[in-house]
Amino acid sequence: MRAAALALALFGLAFGAGGEARAQEASTEAAPARALDDAALRAACFDLLGRPPLEAERTAWLGRGRHEFLDHWLSQCETWSHWVEEQLYFFLLIDNFRPENERVEELPALLATEKLDVRTAIHRIALSPSFDQRNPGADTFVTVVMEQLNGLRVQKNVRELEVGKGMYDGRPGMFFGKSGSTQADLLRIAIDDRSFVQQLVAREYRRIVRTEPDKAELALNVRRFQRDPAVFRALLREWMLSVAWDARVRSRTNAPNRIWIEALYVDLLGRQPLPEESRRLRTALDGLSDTGPLRSVLARVLIDSGQVKLPDKAEIEDPTQWIAGLFTRLLGRVPSTEELRTFVTVFHEPECRPHTVLYALVTHPEYQTY
Repeated sequence: MRAAALALALFGLAFGAGGEARAQEASTEAAPARALDDAALRAACFDLLGRPPLEAERTAWLGRGRHEFLDHWLSQCETWSHWVEEQLYFFLLIDNFRPENERVEELPALLATEKLDVRTAIHRIALSPSFDQRNPGADTFVTVVMEQLNGLRVQKNVRELEVGKGMYDGRPGMFFGKSGSTQADLLRIAIDDRSFVQQLVAREYRRIVRTEPDKAELALNVRRFQRDPAVFRALLREWMLSVAWDARVRSRTNAPNRIWIEALYVDLLGRQPLPEESRRLRTALDGLSDTGPLRSVLARVLIDSGQVKLPDKAEIEDPTQWIAGLFTRLLGRVPSTEELRTFVTVFHEPECRPHTVLYALVTHPEYQTY
């Protein structure tokens, strides 16, 4: 109980005024340099890989140019595995609806080697039996196609909806100005349409930069994509080298359960969760409206499992440096003076263990964001 009370003390004292002051400082700071610091590296790994950096990656990339990081990871299969996962989650093709066929499973490797572009990749996902099973029936299927693929509200495009439903059922028609008579024709026409490109580019910009794209810039990038869909890799690189992405680094948003689970395993165990581990924990969390309490329990269980490598208290010669290192590694920032003072003070309490400090950090609301 005493250890739990100490952790609560770290919650209330260290992350109260100190955390607010830090947020205020961040809003007025100039854009960070292009060299990767902990904040930018952690954000870049989350955006491209869906997880924080492993310790070896942190050692390898800290202080190096952001452009070098992007040039390396944009050609790696792991980046495109995460991209495909993001698309599957967008279309709710998860769990029992997850596509399990070779044409979808090979997408990350084909995208990494530029043997396939993202437009074709999404076309393959939409053609999978899982997409059809997830959206059964003409009305549901065509509605999802128009809204999620093309960004159109069916209430304002009733004629296209009715034509699409007929095409789904095998009747010929003119959908988005092009003729077709099958479900496959419907998907091909929808993905060939400019509205698909606009929807995809804007959606991906919001996912990476977390703000609405400038209308003129969006129109330019849509034209670039229409000329050559392979430009998407260059767009990702441009967005993550922009001043707008610098602002994304200083902003935070709630981490989805699947991202939080990846972060917890990487940060505590130095490895990614196995698919079954991730699925089991995500299923438990996704069923709750407020995941905070269960996330705290899961973090506690993992920390107390004996798998987390932490030094004994007596082995920590400089608690100030050790605690500051945890802040930069886990939160991507240095602690405020008040935070550091509070943590060091509590650390010297006889009942406080290194586990107590770690628990306070990974169960705080700031860690629940990325």
